[in-house]
Amino acid sequence: MAGSGILGQAPSGMTPLGMAILGDTLDWPFFEDRHRGFAEGLSAWADATLTGLPHDDVDAACRARVKALGEAGFLKAVVPAAYGGLSEALDVRTLCLAREILAARDGLADFAFAMQGLGTGSITLAGSQAMKQHILPGIRDGKRIAAFALSEREAGSDVAAMATSATPDGNTHIRIDGEKTWISNGGIADHYVVFARTAEAPGARGLSAFLVEADTPGLSIAERIDVIAPHPLATLRFDACRIPVENRIGGPGDGFKVAMATLDIFRSTVGAAALGFARRALHETVSHANGRKLFGGTLGDLQLSQAAIADSAAEVDAAALLIYRAAWTKDRGAPRVTREAALAKLVATENAQRVIDRAVQIHGGLGVTKGVKVEELYREIRALRIYEGASEVQKVVIARDLLKTHAEKAGERDDSNRIREIGA
Repeated sequence: MAGSGILGQAPSGMTPLGMAILGDTLDWPFFEDRHRGFAEGLSAWADATLTGLPHDDVDAACRARVKALGEAGFLKAVVPAAYGGLSEALDVRTLCLAREILAARDGLADFAFAMQGLGTGSITLAGSQAMKQHILPGIRDGKRIAAFALSEREAGSDVAAMATSATPDGNTHIRIDGEKTWISNGGIADHYVVFARTAEAPGARGLSAFLVEADTPGLSIAERIDVIAPHPLATLRFDACRIPVENRIGGPGDGFKVAMATLDIFRSTVGAAALGFARRALHETVSHANGRKLFGGTLGDLQLSQAAIADSAAEVDAAALLIYRAAWTKDRGAPRVTREAALAKLVATENAQRVIDRAVQIHGGLGVTKGVKVEELYREIRALRIYEGASEVQKVVIARDLLKTHAEKAGERDDSNRIREIGA
């Protein structure tokens, strides 16, 4: 099926897993026919393809998934139409559907897809035409692997504490020095979007973004990092890493703005991945509860099992509504969806953790047995509550936005009252 294209239809017979777990979601008013066609094609492809790809060597497995997604045409979703993509601008609903469907089937496939988008989102939004022409076609075809290098040991949630520096090196080059860590695709990426301090202003206003090719002298892999749900992850070291000035993404001092605009698109998709994990866990729970015989009936006959299933179903739908509300709002042209995306990520990841924990509990001893799907999901979900903004950071973002909005509206009311008083 590798060459069947993104609108390939599901084969006759069994409903693809992705479509089965989505249920009636695609009937919601957030979606158009193009979204339904994409979801059907990806679901069928995922069932037919992903189990046959490598799994043991994480680097080889990730490369194989990028290649397969590119050959099948699904990576067109992460580049704009001007460079062979699906839509004029990145369509967040499509990105969310892709991550949800892939996560439900194969966590590493979701990771591979997501990083192709996150690792080029800044280029799509703020890169030069020459940079886009150089990078995006290879991403679309699965021939180039992307990475996003923002975090440091002392600058994860607090981006303004970033220490990696970028300084002029003559008139035509920039020198980067420092370290980045917890970098997804670290060690296998063909390029890194790197954020560094350029000191135009204090704090977050003094950061800039750069494209750094993986083979640039002075860039090395300082450490590979093993985590509970294996994927390519590394610490990068920059030691007098010299790049052309034209590799700057956006203007001097625009790095924080570029990073936040990128996360504004992709943060909702993290929630979608968590939703995919949660939907798969609920699917496995219902199947197990219906089939497990005990006490003269099934596990599903027990009221406590039914209560757990109902709680999980409610949390899955609540997350889905917030995710696709945020995605739909962004796709309609909202310049920022900071609060909506933060709500979607917070609720989806926290809900998914609870849904998956219940699934493990209902499976009993099987739930903690290596090779059983819910055990895998239990490991997969944990990192999503941390990366691209931990849950605690999302709460701060949400609260600050609400407080700011309230203060602004209160100020408008005060101004309006003063005008009426003057008029009287």
